[in-house]
Amino acid sequence: MHSYMRPNSSCRLAGKLAGLALVLALAGCGEQIIKHGYQFRDTDLQAIQPGMSQDQVRATLGTPATTTMLGGGSAFYYISSTMTQTSFMLPDEKDRKVVAVYFNEAGSVEQIANYGLKDGKVFDFVSAKTPAPGAQDEGILKSMFRNLGKKTNIFGDGT
Repeated sequence: MHSYMRPNSSCRLAGKLAGLALVLALAGCGEQIIKHGYQFRDTDLQAIQPGMSQDQVRATLGTPATTTMLGGGSAFYYISSTMTQTSFMLPDEKDRKVVAVYFNEAGSVEQIANYGLKDGKVFDFVSAKTPAPGAQDEGILKSMFRNLGKKTNIFGDGT
């Protein structure tokens, strides 16, 4: 005769806990989306109108990530990025946007641009064109998009 042993309740509990631990471990492998910087809605950008002062722009959009002098005027830059991260891997930047507000010599809004990458090139989604070669802020914009998509290790050396 075969004797059939019923597993005791502690073995069943251990099996359930092991199964739960496995499910939780696999759930941690899912991809997370991480957003940094300024996350604007279209209505936020539409609120910026030519002729507004720098203080009005700051009150509407907040403090810019960086500013620069361009010719006789200046520019505010608001930078945002979207990254994905899986498990314990390093984050991978998928998208970067730069909203630029250009001011004339009097400190009034002259133009607004919403830059991103399209087909690997810096592209203004407001005017639907790429910045002209040799434009005053071409170098600044290129430097803001330079490392997009490049993975770095924890030591920051790009390997």
